[in-house]
Amino acid sequence: MTVSVVSGQLAEQLREIRERSGLGLAALAARTPYSKSSWERYLNGKKPVPRQAVEALCELTGTPPGRLLALWELADAEWSGRARPVPAPEEPDRSVPDRPAAPPRTGVRWWAVAGALAGVAAACLTAAAFLDGEPDGRSRAATEPLVRNPGCRAAGCEGRSPVAMGCGGAGMITTLATHTASGGRRLELRHAQLCHTVWVRTTGLLPGDRVELSLPTGHTQQVTAEGGRDAGQYLATPMAAGDSGAGTRICLEVPGSRPECFTG
Repeated sequence: MTVSVVSGQLAEQLREIRERSGLGLAALAARTPYSKSSWERYLNGKKPVPRQAVEALCELTGTPPGRLLALWELADAEWSGRARPVPAPEEPDRSVPDRPAAPPRTGVRWWAVAGALAGVAAACLTAAAFLDGEPDGRSRAATEPLVRNPGCRAAGCEGRSPVAMGCGGAGMITTLATHTASGGRRLELRHAQLCHTVWVRTTGLLPGDRVELSLPTGHTQQVTAEGGRDAGQYLATPMAAGDSGAGTRICLEVPGSRPECFTG
């Protein structure tokens, strides 16, 4: 596979983050859903890296994901073929005197990639719903079957992201209960048997809305919708150790209103 400019930059930045963290490939494989050989290919630009792998590395190293995910969007546009190099213009008519020859043009035009990214953003608005923050469908080029090797289990998952730890993948989740709150806000109690954890997935929240999950053990986890970017999107609380919805309590707090709570 020929490594493009954008893909190469993404791989380089992921390598730098990994090196600064001190995590080896074996450690990444043990704490994420991806194998050691997969991480070697991702970090060296040999294979398109899935978005979830970028998110997982950021989660493990405490790196803000915004800039890397923006770069991933550009790279994904190339991998999927949405960003095509713009053909060079025809050679100038050399019979015309004193007309300078146009320099050869190769590679991907940045303005063309930017235009393709705008198309990607528009397509995202009509894409399939997210699964605990993970899209149900991705471009074929950036898709790889998940290794059923989650990055944590039970108490080790407490307070961690189900997506980043590989507990929120397709086919790994059971919905224990579903509640519809005021304004059509939806609250789902989720369970990952392989990780032995529960969490709440929400949708329809407005900025300032907060959802809290409380377990009989006394542990609590919560998520708050912040700004317009979270409005109406799927959001998930961090995970809590547990294999049952018995005794759990889910509360929605809307600014200016009394909490609305559900059991199980």
